[in-house]
Amino acid sequence: MKKILAKLVAFSLVASALLITGGCSNETTNDSDSIAENNSVNDTINEPATEIGNDEESNIDSDNDVDSDTENQDEEINSDDTITVIDHAGNQVTVPTEINRIVIGNILPLPSVLTVFFDNAEKIVGMSEGSMKAAENGLLGELYPEILNAETDFIDGSTINIEEVIALNPDVFFYSASEPQVGEQLEEAGIPAVAISVNKWDYNTIETLNNWIDLLSEIFPENNKAEVCRNYSNDVYHMIQEKIENIPDDERENVFFLFQYTDSSIATSGKQFFGQFWADAIGAKNVAEELTTDNSVTVSMEQIYEWNPSLVFITNFTSAQPDDIYHNTIGTYDWSAIQASENQRVYKMPLGMYRSYTPGVDTPITLMWLAKTAYPDIFTDINITQETKNYYQEVFNITLTDEQAEKIFTPVSEASVY
Repeated sequence: MKKILAKLVAFSLVASALLITGGCSNETTNDSDSIAENNSVNDTINEPATEIGNDEESNIDSDNDVDSDTENQDEEINSDDTITVIDHAGNQVTVPTEINRIVIGNILPLPSVLTVFFDNAEKIVGMSEGSMKAAENGLLGELYPEILNAETDFIDGSTINIEEVIALNPDVFFYSASEPQVGEQLEEAGIPAVAISVNKWDYNTIETLNNWIDLLSEIFPENNKAEVCRNYSNDVYHMIQEKIENIPDDERENVFFLFQYTDSSIATSGKQFFGQFWADAIGAKNVAEELTTDNSVTVSMEQIYEWNPSLVFITNFTSAQPDDIYHNTIGTYDWSAIQASENQRVYKMPLGMYRSYTPGVDTPITLMWLAKTAYPDIFTDINITQETKNYYQEVFNITLTDEQAEKIFTPVSEASVY
């Protein structure tokens, strides 16, 4: 306990000194959204489980009774002022019970999750540029404009500027479990750091969101939303499974997820990425399931011709819109012979609090939207606007207007990172 307190004191002294001297100058970083997003959605499956053990205490030659009493007092104070949790990398992390300043690294959806979790963005003082672009162009910045004041210059891709982080005076830093070196840097600086994973649950977006909420509810017990969030998501999932279970194999949609799309590159989801979960969850077939590379996979137009998907979902990580597919306006690609293009069945995925392809607060609504879009005749009873309003109200006590709910399903291109 002494060691943790010493680190916190040292951190406070450093932060105070920086504030007195004007702190470190903010350097303008290059646009690193692409790098940041790849890091945030590319945790290795076998994540490093770094366990922090207790150091052996050295023998004290004198004043044993005094030191013992002092240590007991420190432990009593610490137990009142801190909470210890196990993060997603298996680390035992001690954080303050009173957290007012939060910085978030390369877990791009997390600022939106935390904001909705608190129904307030004032605690978030730092996040990545990729998170900021989604906030600026989605519902998050509209409902919580204070999120737009968060600093972004402390991070450049996977590189964290520790001096700038210290200047932000965070009570806790959330970082990607795929970047253990970031956690080590923060620990050395005396900053409580919590690892968050995106793929520990095999890219199952519902389980990932539920486990994020579980951990946040441990750290912020006064905001505990674990049970209500889990129940709602599970209810939506099971409702959809009941409706799709009798779809014959030859009538299941063949889906292609357009994750990244530029003049020179097309990337999709193979078996080891979020698209596989989404396809399975709505009773469709991911045409790229044969590809087993982790995270996004680059593919050719010839491969897409061979797969000939009947349905295409475009993520918000690319600026492409359905019209770009229908009219072949990007690069020299020709989609005209693809079934989804011929039948005008290309859709842009929702952008609510964050890009819905990944886990996030909009995950259960995204699942309903995907299912209804793929099989409109089966899900005629779902009013997606009303379901969205009900979800936000029931789980997060947030009241949306019809216009705000509908905005989620008409995303703009400017939210892209590619």
